[in-house]
Amino acid sequence: MSWDPFAGDLPPDDEMPLEERLALAESEPVAAPPWQPAGTAGATVLDAVHEFLGRFIAYPEDWARDAHALWIVHTHLVDCFESTPRIAFLSPEPGSGKSRCLEVTEPLVPRPVHAGNTTPAYLFRKVASDEGRPTILYDEIDTVFGPKAKDNEDIRGMLNAGHRKGATAGRAVVRGHQVVTEELEAFCAVALAGLNDLPDTIMTRSVVVRMKRRRQGDYVEPWRHRLNAPEGHALQAQIAAWARTVAVAAMDLWPHIPEGVEDRNADVWEPLLAVGELAGGDWVERARVAAVTAVTGLQDGAGESLGVTLLRDLRNVFGDQDRMYSDDILEALRAIEGAPWANLRGLPLDRTGLSRLLKRYGVTPKQLRIGEDNRRGYTAADLADPWSRYIPPVPPHEAVTAVTPVTGVLL
Repeated sequence: MSWDPFAGDLPPDDEMPLEERLALAESEPVAAPPWQPAGTAGATVLDAVHEFLGRFIAYPEDWARDAHALWIVHTHLVDCFESTPRIAFLSPEPGSGKSRCLEVTEPLVPRPVHAGNTTPAYLFRKVASDEGRPTILYDEIDTVFGPKAKDNEDIRGMLNAGHRKGATAGRAVVRGHQVVTEELEAFCAVALAGLNDLPDTIMTRSVVVRMKRRRQGDYVEPWRHRLNAPEGHALQAQIAAWARTVAVAAMDLWPHIPEGVEDRNADVWEPLLAVGELAGGDWVERARVAAVTAVTGLQDGAGESLGVTLLRDLRNVFGDQDRMYSDDILEALRAIEGAPWANLRGLPLDRTGLSRLLKRYGVTPKQLRIGEDNRRGYTAADLADPWSRYIPPVPPHEAVTAVTPVTGVLL
């Protein structure tokens, strides 16, 4: 059996199990069309996805469009990887294009499922279905983690665990007069859209794209499902066809992880970096640039926890001082422009709040003497350990020097 992957029709074996797809990939590789140089099929497909996305979506930065294209292609190879990153389109205000990202994604991914109005039981059984792994598209995801989060614990658990191959969801079900347990597979690709930030457990497993409203004069084509979805389906067929040809290679590939992309970030980006290397062309470098840019954005404060933000600001406030009183620290923190410390849930950060946040990192206030004065405060020596663990080192040319160095002794 052979067919033209660039003809636009859905592949007849799009639903076949992974083992059969791998066998087909080895026995019947898809040849590049005459106008396409040998070995560039993947780059051509990614270029087409990139162009298609840019017609309808105004991305905040170039890397986000590249990352979205890589993520879409990775959904066709998800069985080849140990994990699948979530992609989260977030914004502080409505009307920023988040839902449009999911609409345009839908025709490009295998077996899309809109999860906004579905029950946890439906989602679990859809993921574990013999029909094949779905791609879940979850709009208004912020409602899952809002005031009624306890009503969505099952969904939250699936989103947390399902990024890793082999993850299951345990359930107790009634069959006749018996209560039995069952393990349902939870591993699948997920795209999310919502307002503001999500819990750290989701954010750290996601490629986070912070959408913005279009400026006046920015233009994208209106999305018309009836007209544009068939184009997307034809492109999906091309992606699926190319994915079959590289599935075996993808399973054995260990992509190069750029410096600075480590630990959980490396887990998130590894499948997308692998897609870039499999595609070849300039997508190798584009994938690496996207990874480094996204991770650098997180390290610069976007999406980090309140505790890490506090540690970052404290390091700047301390400069080269070896100790500071709590009141002086609070005054300096509240003066930082754009920081949350002057208005934290309606009130400025106080000594109790500062102590509570730092206690998580094993840091507590001490009685200090500076000159002739002595009060409670904190030392740079006690903060050095969490600074080294949670905050990237300061480049030498950016080191902060305090205006008035102080010295003293612990009482």
